[in-house]
Amino acid sequence: MHVKKGDTVIVISGNDKGRTGDITEVNRKKGRVIVSGVNKRWKHKRPSQQAPKGERVEEECSIHASNVMLFDADAGRGVRKLPSEN
Repeated sequence: MHVKKGDTVIVISGNDKGRTGDITEVNRKKGRVIVSGVNKRWKHKRPSQQAPKGERVEEECSIHASNVMLFDADAGRGVRKLPSEN
């Protein structure tokens, strides 16, 4: 996989195209990544002791790794390989 946890990436395809964030989790088996602040969805939780009325939580869902690209802050755009990785 071309990205790893902690990399700063830019989304190049999908609803969040153009947004940047850090990778918080990588699923190599499925080829998906979770990027902070990108692809947020609402999750409805059942009532419990802590939340008797139930709750609605916004969480980040995974996106396919092919839809992200490494982000170079100096160039201000996505790159295939960071210059320091020679």
